Amino acid sequence: MAAARARSGGRPTLEEVAARAGVGRGTASRVINGSPRVSDATREAVEAAVAELGYVPNRAARALAGNRTDAIALVVPEPETRFFAEPYFSAIVRGVGAALADTEMQLLLTLVGSDRERRRLAQYLTAHRVDGVLLVAVHAHDPLPELLEQLGMPCVISGARHAAETLPSVDSDNFEGARAAVDHLISRGRSRIATITGRLEVYGAQRRLDGYRAAISAAGLAPDERLIAPADFTEEGGARAMRDLLARRPGLDAVFVASDVMAAGARQVLREADRRIPEDVALVGFDDSVVARHMHPALTSVRQPIEEMGRRMARLLLDEIAGRAPDDERPSVVLPTELVVRASS
Repeated sequence: MAAARARSGGRPTLEEVAARAGVGRGTASRVINGSPRVSDATREAVEAAVAELGYVPNRAARALAGNRTDAIALVVPEPETRFFAEPYFSAIVRGVGAALADTEMQLLLTLVGSDRERRRLAQYLTAHRVDGVLLVAVHAHDPLPELLEQLGMPCVISGARHAAETLPSVDSDNFEGARAAVDHLISRGRSRIATITGRLEVYGAQRRLDGYRAAISAAGLAPDERLIAPADFTEEGGARAMRDLLARRPGLDAVFVASDVMAAGARQVLREADRRIPEDVALVGFDDSVVARHMHPALTSVRQPIEEMGRRMARLLLDEIAGRAPDDERPSVVLPTELVVRASS
């Protein structure tokens, strides 16, 4: 034991932790590395020994031994302007950070808003400078997921790219959330219901549009493509789409907007047009972000558990990195949404 202590420069060693806990070195290592294959009693004994001895794992040695970097990248293929304007992204980051708080993983946030940044990221990933990647807001034709699959790098994405997604993914139930929003508007007596969509190359935005269409059809309302306006998840995009809708269908009496940020833009245009909310036009958003709660009138919105999505993504990725995920199964987690009714509808 003294020899082990001498080789470690006076620091407590893994062997000492194992001896204090009354377990083998391999068992102590599994506890310290977060393996689920130990009993609660064993885990508590090892953790108590770690605390008593003040043991600190040698991260550099562990990384070299396992060809690990102890770092993961959170990649957002959006420019800085949208990242900092959209509450969705900060909530994802909070969730990921919470899941990593008790691990030794470092989180690297990377925004990819241009082709140059995309090429630089591809070079960085090809050099295997991180152990895994979390991809947020992936577009249908984004080449990054394919690159990661080619590199054999563990990856989890927020939201499937299409119905036949092959990568592990975490998302909210966009279809049911949108359908519930439109059902709510119909229950309030609205019949000329418009929608402002997000970018439809994002599968989640397409599923929200599908939910809108399903609710309209189920209620026996006549479908009207002129009540559908595409936008881009920005406040400015929501305002432009609202102007287009009023020009095409001035008699509309409700709008389901695929994000709270876009709903803020739509609300401003409705006010400029002297349309009262909700008396003349009922308004419903999606996300239930801080934007919804601070609007006037307060915005009815579909709540999606964004922070929980971030936590689930991080946990799935840690399982992938540690080899705990089954090779023949790519988990797809879909979390439920909830309609939060406020004064705007």
